[in-house]
Amino acid sequence: MANPYEVLTMVGAIDALNARGYTEHFTLRRGQLRGAVSGKMFMPGQVSVAETYRFEGVSDPDDMAILYAIETRNGLRGTLVDAFGVYSDPAVGAFMTRVPPPPASVPASPRAAVTMAPRPMP
Repeated sequence: MANPYEVLTMVGAIDALNARGYTEHFTLRRGQLRGAVSGKMFMPGQVSVAETYRFEGVSDPDDMAILYAIETRNGLRGTLVDAFGVYSDPAVGAFMTRVPPPPASVPASPRAAVTMAPRPMP
């Protein structure tokens, strides 16, 4: 298991999530979350956010992204990526605000909402 305080790239975080079973890649289609591989569609009430990662560019503060680790009611797990800030997709933001929060009895993931600065590209 990776150190939760280790600085990761987005690709590294996606690889780590894939190794833990988050293998589907989600996109937004007509206001619903769509599994790119499975083709299954989900409404906000059918999914939950297990972990959230935010990445900020080292040399450019406008180079920001957010990675969601998502679980569906039927057990499908995967990731959704969006820009963060002014370049974010308003449709993704609108969908995510309608996803219900986890129950209070579920402890927050130790890696949830961790800000990680990826290494600059050569």
